Amino acid sequence: MAAYYPPVGFHFSVEFTGLSPSESDHQFQSVSGLSVDIETEEIAEGGENRFKHKIPVRTKFPNLVLKRGLLVDSKVIDWCKDAVENFNFKPIDLMVKLLDEKHEPLLSWNVVHAYPVKWSVADFSAEESKVVIETIELVYNYYNTIS
Repeated sequence: MAAYYPPVGFHFSVEFTGLSPSESDHQFQSVSGLSVDIETEEIAEGGENRFKHKIPVRTKFPNLVLKRGLLVDSKVIDWCKDAVENFNFKPIDLMVKLLDEKHEPLLSWNVVHAYPVKWSVADFSAEESKVVIETIELVYNYYNTIS
């Protein structure tokens, strides 16, 4: 019987649907924001003073934050710049894939109707020798988990 080992979180890719990105556009240093909260509404019952009923109302998804080393020629950044500079928003779907040792998807998240709301570049410093990191923050409607 083989022992089960949980997957590692450092082997993943991000694919943008509808863009023709280069191979480098799939590689990110980190992805965060793949979580969901269920908002609730409190309802007080007449005569019951010990508690309030909490009823599920809707789901709430935080922004998706992607970080990587700065790319000079990137279709993803062109898409972000079009939104930021021209206020031209073109929502797209993207797929975050957790990969196994054979580079095959182990688990995937289909992020639906995403568009950029923030693009930033890390600070420059002559006192440090480090890679320039760009951060792309996306808002999206929801995601589906695909196994």
